[in-house]
Amino acid sequence: MSLGAYLIKRVIYSIPLMLGAITIIFALIHAAPGEPTDYIIGDASVSQEFIDRLRREMGLDQPLYIQLGKYILEVMTGNFGFSYIRNTPVLALILDRLPATLLLMGTQYVVAIAVGIYLGVISARRPNSLLDRGITIFSLAAFAIPLFWLGQMLILTVAYRLDWFPIQGMISIRHGYTGFAHVLDVAHHLVLPALTLALPNIALILRLTRSSMIEVIGQEYIKVARAKGLSERSVLFKHALRNALIPVVTVVSLHLPTLIAGAVLTETVFAWPGLGRLTFDAIHARDYPLLMGMFIFISVVVIVGNLIADLLYALLDPRIRYQ
Repeated sequence: MSLGAYLIKRVIYSIPLMLGAITIIFALIHAAPGEPTDYIIGDASVSQEFIDRLRREMGLDQPLYIQLGKYILEVMTGNFGFSYIRNTPVLALILDRLPATLLLMGTQYVVAIAVGIYLGVISARRPNSLLDRGITIFSLAAFAIPLFWLGQMLILTVAYRLDWFPIQGMISIRHGYTGFAHVLDVAHHLVLPALTLALPNIALILRLTRSSMIEVIGQEYIKVARAKGLSERSVLFKHALRNALIPVVTVVSLHLPTLIAGAVLTETVFAWPGLGRLTFDAIHARDYPLLMGMFIFISVVVIVGNLIADLLYALLDPRIRYQ
């Protein structure tokens, strides 16, 4: 089967999954207490007639199954609706915040994968050594630290007391940097939120790489490679690591949705203008269309992540072929 045919097949198979996810998410969101009208009205004293008219304009007065049917038809045409609170197309809001989240997610992913794999390999090289035990203690501590607490501690120590990095935001509004100075300014603001998200992922990738490498290193072809006189670095990183990465790729691809959840906390703590902060605001305001759009985006990320993992399997292991 060609790559194009395989991709088309996966997309077709994903359509029922997407419809099921939309139905479940729609039901869960509407089952939560509160409505957008509660946020809009606030503490103001208004008549029941005004509330009914507001609910009618939003389509909230119709039965839930009718609302769901209309929403699915709109989504199939590419229309994700308008945000109740911001009065802006949901798709436009997501695309506007997407670059900031991609920058944050991409940076932390590169750091987590590079550091996690390297530490996992050197830890597996000599199991139960002093270095291995130190790396194990670090990974356990890093994985156990709550993201919101870690972010707040970094703000209090590194940003506030030491004044090494900005406390919040993505750019320095006062200075109005342009060109390369603007790039450096964004990178300066990026360090702390990216580190907050990367630390637990470093621990996860480290532990997976270590356990997988220990298993692979004991196999016969590794002994043959060493018997041929290959350097230890070549044996570990060119021969053993390639096969050891397959379970790592699986878990990392399935871990993509949890990164969005982590981004909600991290972007809120650091006031990073991305999709995580947008999701938090939508939850607070009971903005149904925006919440649905965000969860559909997360569902698409899950499907794309699994597809990328399948393609990486074939690159890492030549024995894998899609029939």
